[in-house]
Amino acid sequence: MATQQLASWAVGLQYANLTAPVIAAAVASVYNWAGCAIGGYVQDAPTIALNTTQLFGGPATSSIFGAANSSLQTDAQIAALVNGIASHIDDYDDTHLETIIHPAGPVASALFAVTEWKAPISGPDFLTAFVAGVEAECKLGLSVYPQHYDVGWHITSTTGSVGAAVAVGKLLKLDVPTMQQAIGIACTQVVGMQEFFGSDTKSFHVGRAAQGGMLAALLASRGYTSSLQGLEAKFGWAHVVSTRENMTAEFNTLGKVWEVQKNTFKPFPCGIVVHPTIDASIQLRTKALGMGLDISDITSVVARVNPEVLVLTGKTDPQTGLEGKFSAYHATAVALLFGKATPTEFTDAVVLNSTVITLRKRITTTPDPSVREDEAYVSALFKDGTNVTQHVEHAIGSLDNPLSDAQLKTKFIDQVALVLGDGGALKAFNAFTNIANMSDVGKIAQSFRGSNTSTSSLASSGNSGGVGNLVITTLCVLLFGVGFGITILI
Repeated sequence: MATQQLASWAVGLQYANLTAPVIAAAVASVYNWAGCAIGGYVQDAPTIALNTTQLFGGPATSSIFGAANSSLQTDAQIAALVNGIASHIDDYDDTHLETIIHPAGPVASALFAVTEWKAPISGPDFLTAFVAGVEAECKLGLSVYPQHYDVGWHITSTTGSVGAAVAVGKLLKLDVPTMQQAIGIACTQVVGMQEFFGSDTKSFHVGRAAQGGMLAALLASRGYTSSLQGLEAKFGWAHVVSTRENMTAEFNTLGKVWEVQKNTFKPFPCGIVVHPTIDASIQLRTKALGMGLDISDITSVVARVNPEVLVLTGKTDPQTGLEGKFSAYHATAVALLFGKATPTEFTDAVVLNSTVITLRKRITTTPDPSVREDEAYVSALFKDGTNVTQHVEHAIGSLDNPLSDAQLKTKFIDQVALVLGDGGALKAFNAFTNIANMSDVGKIAQSFRGSNTSTSSLASSGNSGGVGNLVITTLCVLLFGVGFGITILI
């Protein structure tokens, strides 16, 4: 039985079973998640979620990492939700390319919330639980992909709740039957559909999966029942959400083929299928400038891409920064115009910029099944008749062309410095990369909490393209037994 097979493997997993490459991949996944969770907090969605939910929370035990300057803590459920939203809102998080799952979001968001609440948790115990959760969600995803995804589910959150439940269950030292119950409770909380891509709700899927998976493990630990066959039963998870399942075969590879080692890290904060086009466009721009050409003289652009590009990033006329993340046309335009695609290029202001819109309308995207998912061909025609072309065989950030350690560090620092400043970002980087050696991971936020930052940098980094002021207010609330909290409105 698949549920029992997964539960048995997770319960039996030990830190000693993790090879050095697996540990290194896990640590990289964790600190990449942390950079996204801290940097993403400047967007609207995490603070809206926090301000909406914290009035009904319990005792403050767990940190909102992006609010480290204010030492903001809330209860573990809210922390899992908000950190999960923050980690995914920029679409800058890790990606398991075989399933397009973003594994760290649901798992790390749940684990850190519980780790602070249930301290002390050692680095080795934390990483063992993290790997257990990532392997669970990715193996589950492989067993139903692509049919599950193609029908419209958001596979990160639909599998992520199970991954979070397994990870937290591992941390709580659940036995096999109780872990089965936790998996079952997570299964019934299936969440996330692709209709909501390009809106705040996409990141809500990840936060909710983290929150739901954590709750599943906690309920099971107190005797709450579900089904011991939640994954494989006739009316269980797999058969309800997919026309295909192959769980037994995938679960047979647990501990033999490590999915965390297949995790990749995004160089661009948008739908990963358009990354090859961005890479090719940036290279094309460099080539054209070297030939003395002016980008403003481009009359037409043709991008030949894998068909999934138009399925997932086919928005032709985005109106917001979040929609721009799912527009191959916008991504191509900013790459050509600016030679980069950072969070700044996916703000409302840039999406609505007249120069960007003009070039966007000159772009044609042609699907070609012979083009691999990490490949793209881009050609630009200039006023003088010059045609410049660029082929990317393996996009930057792919398994065959991964980001280097130095590039991952730069990505982390660039995101986190928006919130903590350069000094605080470096402290945070050192803390998260040293997680394997910690005796109490729950203290990790203390190592960079209170670092100085610039109010203007926070205000200018939000999804509204820099419009608005940062308002920090302190609420002293006595409501349903709640003490006090700090509300940050951006």
